[in-house]
Amino acid sequence: MPAPKRKLHLLAASMMVLAALSGCSSIKELITGKTADKVGVPAKLENITPSLAVNRLWTASIGSGENHLGIGQHPVIENGRVYAAAVNGGVHAIELSSGRQLWTFASDLPLSGGPGAGDGLVVVGSLKGDVIAIDAETGAKKWSAKVNNEVLSAPAVGAGMVFVLSNDGRITAFDESTGERRWFYESDLPPLTVRGTGGITIGPGLVFFGGDNGKLTALRSSDGNLLWSIPVAQPDGRSELDRMADVDGRPVLEGTTLYATSFKNHTVAIDGPSGQIMWDSEHGGARGLGVSNSAIVVTDPKGYVNGLDRNSGGSLWQQTALLNRRVSAPAVQGDYAVVGDYQGVVHWIRLSDGAFVARSNVGNAISGKPVAADGIVVVQSSDGKLAAFSLQ
Repeated sequence: MPAPKRKLHLLAASMMVLAALSGCSSIKELITGKTADKVGVPAKLENITPSLAVNRLWTASIGSGENHLGIGQHPVIENGRVYAAAVNGGVHAIELSSGRQLWTFASDLPLSGGPGAGDGLVVVGSLKGDVIAIDAETGAKKWSAKVNNEVLSAPAVGAGMVFVLSNDGRITAFDESTGERRWFYESDLPPLTVRGTGGITIGPGLVFFGGDNGKLTALRSSDGNLLWSIPVAQPDGRSELDRMADVDGRPVLEGTTLYATSFKNHTVAIDGPSGQIMWDSEHGGARGLGVSNSAIVVTDPKGYVNGLDRNSGGSLWQQTALLNRRVSAPAVQGDYAVVGDYQGVVHWIRLSDGAFVARSNVGNAISGKPVAADGIVVVQSSDGKLAAFSLQ
């Protein structure tokens, strides 16, 4: 297999950005939004009259958080538990309904990818390429392994394996019980990409993942053989910045239909087994999407939140009031989409018409996607705080 292409990071990438875009001091600042005031002033929030009662169930601190790393850390919910990690703070298991701390796995490693959970395991990756599997019930370490680059997204657990996507575009599959490497798959990377990597979704006999090359790829889970790879968006444009088309959010599989979205404002519905595109919408964003019974919700790079018809991809509504507020990917909680922004404000948006119905504030930026289960949504702020909300 060809040697992987490494992403260009701050020093090398900033040279190209300076040539393409004046006023930005580095690619890191461009992606994390530290210079957002230079490229677009964040919209001021207008007062709303809440029409939905939101109850904050609990809050918790899990460490110092990711701060300005721009990796979009967020928890995972599995079997009534919230599993969350902080870059500095270890891994935590928390009871979803009460916020009661169940266990903490202490680690000196900078934990950046995940956690992912399934089959009795919680698995997390680090900025140094470590992969650690933890017993979901007790918090005891089961095994550890290494990959060649940073792990910036949650590992996926299933089909007897743990699948890890590292920052060099490589998928590595480890035996779920022992941590032994079973196979790996490499993909080429463009010279300039959004900070972060696409998530992994497991289907029957398949593994799906989005790449920084703008493609969605399906591999056979047993051996890593390529089944299909199709573009979510074409990486076209005059500059490397224009051609950024990353698929950084985890694809969502509903039945046999796979939904994925790209930084280059495209969202697609794909027949999972065949890889055939069912519809393609010119609304999208890098960090992921929310799926309800009737709608797909995406946040674009400007901060616009878009509702799309799940069957056709047609536009249902667009909420533009969060322009330049560095809005997270959405989750779906009942009849509402939930997003966070750079000031730590959590917004509830009605799925039927895109109207704001409630707000709360957790105090610091929310770059990771909120997660929802059992009627509860949990958000993680960049300073390592968790907050859980229910609807009354």
